[in-house]
Amino acid sequence: TFVGPAWERLAAAGAHVQRPLWASTSTKNPAYPDLIYVEPLIGPHTVNTMPPQTLEAFKDHGKVALTVRDDLDGARNVFAELAELGVSMEEVTAELEVDGVKKFADSFVDLLAAIEERRKALAVI
Repeated sequence: TFVGPAWERLAAAGAHVQRPLWASTSTKNPAYPDLIYVEPLIGPHTVNTMPPQTLEAFKDHGKVALTVRDDLDGARNVFAELAELGVSMEEVTAELEVDGVKKFADSFVDLLAAIEERRKALAVI
């Protein structure tokens, strides 16, 4: 948490509040409600990236409410059930982090290549 003496010492030393990033929360399955991954993730100190279509849907009929803390007991139960089934959230998290970073890195390399290609094309003109 970002309150109390420990946090105050960190903040005084220049620490910043960590902000979870909910990335690309558009609905992939058209059978799902269009804001299924947006409305449940609203909370302080969070960032949510979404495509324009999802943002427009939220502006049209989304509800602004603190929801990220809803049903924490239910979430804890799901994690407990996963552990009972042998699913290691540490392993899942590590794999998703590696995959996610690779995708961002690959996209960045592609972007740099496209910029270089465009730069060369403009240099000829």
